[in-house]
Amino acid sequence: MKPAPFQLHIPSTLEEAVGLLSQHGEEAKVLAGGQSLVPLMALRLARYEHLVDVNRIAALQGIAREGGWLTIGAMTRQTTAEAHRDVALVPLLHQALPLIGHFQIRNRGTVGGSTAHADPASELPAVALALDAEMVIHGPAGGRVVPAREFFVSTWTTGLKPDEILTAVRYPVWPGHCGFALEEFARRSGDFAIAGVACGLEVDQDGDVARAAIAYFGMAPTAVRASAAEAALVGSPARGADLAEIARLAASNTDPGDDIHGSAGFRRRVAAHLTERALERALRESIHA
Repeated sequence: MKPAPFQLHIPSTLEEAVGLLSQHGEEAKVLAGGQSLVPLMALRLARYEHLVDVNRIAALQGIAREGGWLTIGAMTRQTTAEAHRDVALVPLLHQALPLIGHFQIRNRGTVGGSTAHADPASELPAVALALDAEMVIHGPAGGRVVPAREFFVSTWTTGLKPDEILTAVRYPVWPGHCGFALEEFARRSGDFAIAGVACGLEVDQDGDVARAAIAYFGMAPTAVRASAAEAALVGSPARGADLAEIARLAASNTDPGDDIHGSAGFRRRVAAHLTERALERALRESIHA
């Protein structure tokens, strides 16, 4: 199939792009890498009268370390981020990037595009949520910053207004003795995850878990944190934590659906196994950090 007719706009500045979105309202859509939007439009699952191509806006690209944050411009290609040495400062992001689709997808796909698309089975929204990343947004009223917890609303839905653009994602660089692990289960390498989890742990000088982050993808209408399991883990001895029980608690509070790839119960069992494995890796890394 082919997409319905649309008008393509190619602004050269952020202000021009925001102006186009304001002018055309809900009939307009930002075109970043196009790896998700173009197939949806080709299948007539989405239709827009106007596409605003932001590929030529230099202000939306680049990677910079700023204090305790790593800021990645929304139009930074996934392969660029994957190869950038500073991305290793955010291990969860470093682990997630190679798992996104295939090399050809990542060569066009962007960090901001994948994040703003908010596919519930995508790695980057879960990473942003686990790390309490911040979304830098620009609109007619200027800029604003939205925490990841408030950004992801539901499937393919975020807190972005129709006339706003995600300009960058700011990932915190965790200090101290920390460990990170991302695990996912998919039918084939490069497929969207049937179930996946991103974990981050910090261990204090006494050997207790000081901070825990567990975020799922493919397990709810959007990426979701396992807050109850995180709370149960914090304060426990790193070497004596019952990771199997923590993993069961975390997976039991998810809301996966049934589809041809597996039932909700199957997904929860897989997620619990992945979570236990990810927590083991993260704890081992944090203890020896």
